[in-house]
Amino acid sequence: MRDFVRGAMFSILVDFIPNSAFLDLYCGTGSVGIEAISRGADHCVFVDRSPESCGITRRNLEALGLLDQGRVLESDAVEACRELARRGKSFDLVFIGPPYYHELVPRTLGALADGRLLSPDPVVIAEIHHKESAAESYGILELADERKYGDNRLLFYRRADSDDTQQKQGGR
Repeated sequence: MRDFVRGAMFSILVDFIPNSAFLDLYCGTGSVGIEAISRGADHCVFVDRSPESCGITRRNLEALGLLDQGRVLESDAVEACRELARRGKSFDLVFIGPPYYHELVPRTLGALADGRLLSPDPVVIAEIHHKESAAESYGILELADERKYGDNRLLFYRRADSDDTQQKQGGR
């Protein structure tokens, strides 16, 4: 994720981050989840299927003294969502930042669609290339906002019954 896109995203999320449980899917180096912790998230679970990415994320957490606030899972994102939900975990903020052009955002949003992994008032953010597409809704999740930054788009999903989503629907 480009620095200016990450900065814009965190500016939008400023009121949601303090004391939140953050899930960073397709974490790469862990920069998004680490920034969430640095901005006040209680903890973050980092997920990537690449052993190299997981190793980098662990080293970054250690270097910053954040190992007690971060957990790194080497796993496919969809499988990790299923396993975390099975364990009764719940997240306030979920960031989905997969490699472009692999149709991973729709697949991952589908894994979150039942809401079992989400807190009562979650924000799910998906980063996609501007030429990629994602549906307006996935189960309980509905697109509440969309922002474009160069070739990047950030899609913000909320529960379909949340106040923000109802306001958006009323404004159409």
